Amino acid sequence: MKVVPRDQVLRRMQAENIWWSMKPTIHESYASLRRRAYFKLFYPLVTETTIRRALLLMGPRRVGKTVLVHHAIQQLMNEGIEPRQICYISVDHPIYNGCGLEELLSLYVGASGAELSSRTAYVFFDEIQYLKDWEVHLKSLVQSHPTVKFVASGSAAAALRLKSTESGAGRFTDFLLPPLTFHEYLDLLGKNDLVSHDENEPGGPGTNNIHVLNREFLHYLNFGGYPEVIFSEKIQADPARFVKSDIIDKVLLRDLPGLYGIQDIQELNYLFTTLAFNTANEISLEQLSQKSGVAKNTIKRYIEYLEAAFLLKVVHRIDRSARRFQRANFFKVYLTNPSMRSALFSPMGEDDEAMGSLAETGIFSQWFHSTQGTASPLYYARWNQGEVDIVSLGPEQKPWWAVEVKWTDRFAERPWELKNLIRFCRSNDLRDVTVTTKTVSVEHIVDGIRIQFVPASIYCYTVGYNIVRGKDISELRPSGPSIPS
Repeated sequence: MKVVPRDQVLRRMQAENIWWSMKPTIHESYASLRRRAYFKLFYPLVTETTIRRALLLMGPRRVGKTVLVHHAIQQLMNEGIEPRQICYISVDHPIYNGCGLEELLSLYVGASGAELSSRTAYVFFDEIQYLKDWEVHLKSLVQSHPTVKFVASGSAAAALRLKSTESGAGRFTDFLLPPLTFHEYLDLLGKNDLVSHDENEPGGPGTNNIHVLNREFLHYLNFGGYPEVIFSEKIQADPARFVKSDIIDKVLLRDLPGLYGIQDIQELNYLFTTLAFNTANEISLEQLSQKSGVAKNTIKRYIEYLEAAFLLKVVHRIDRSARRFQRANFFKVYLTNPSMRSALFSPMGEDDEAMGSLAETGIFSQWFHSTQGTASPLYYARWNQGEVDIVSLGPEQKPWWAVEVKWTDRFAERPWELKNLIRFCRSNDLRDVTVTTKTVSVEHIVDGIRIQFVPASIYCYTVGYNIVRGKDISELRPSGPSIPS
């Protein structure tokens, strides 16, 4: 049996790095794509070389990690970095099978003639999870090659996060690339002009045509989480084939079982489908156990695995006085990408009964993209007489702000009907609160509480817009007449 010769491996590496021998540009298939807004947050971490850390780019499948890496490579060359000092290696290619990271680095030097001892080099390992014990080897490379900035990426998000936490402490910087925010969705489609905002003017973002914006918002909720989907009518006609088969099933059937040794894949699949159908609704381990026949401890572990894979997010409950419960018997689960629901079931219309839950999922999903959102200080409040959808707890576990998500204009016309929300605000000394609507922007004062009514589509856009500008959750509390985010 013949072994793949070294020169074939070098040729493959040269083909992946066309900028070594041609003009300093990436492949046209990447260059022609518009940059995601998250590039502004990612690129400074790539160029940070004063701290000896590898950058670990993680996130769900098909959200554009490889494209983001190539856009970073192009920007490095635009800023004058010698092309041969930049290397991209797709670790999952079969030709690299059996090669360790140190060997791949040596092959890079042999193929390019790069200088690593005295000049800064940038090495990108894509789909690194396919290499056994990658985290140990990457940590070793960081320690032994001080002039090289290593960037690793991968789609098996649960595995990457687990290994990074276990072995990369002090040597890895994690960066999560989430599905598209609504702001990014409009930006990639060239439709940002649907939302107008002047930072010098009070009132926050607005729109001249809320009905057109809402059509885009609905399209985003059904199809907008993945860059490939928003540009393909063919995929939108059959989202189950792309999103379910190519993304969800690979996580449920391959990534999670392989990482955690799950034996009953059908059980995991059933649980995820049930949770996806109930996104934004309160559930309990007791209910799930009774309906599925699966032990509560097993369900709890499955939910933790699904969270680690960035498929869903658990949000915990507080009471009317904003106190957390000692036992988390009830909680809400949100899909991190609302378009997964339409892929599993069917696209939703604006008048569907569950549209309110999908809009709430879309808004909540924007928050999960923030660095603070991963260790989320966001909760929902629920007691015998009422509920508040989103509550941010600030210092000393005091409510910082609250949002009630509605997909109707009714309460903008009858604000006094929001009795439970008003009670919660008065109990916790909140003077401002936001309620989303379908189309109406207006402000009312009820019992001394200023209620800002904002269309859900505009609020969703604003959250994503603010987060991609680098604001953390503590900076996004409401103040003045602008839209709280």
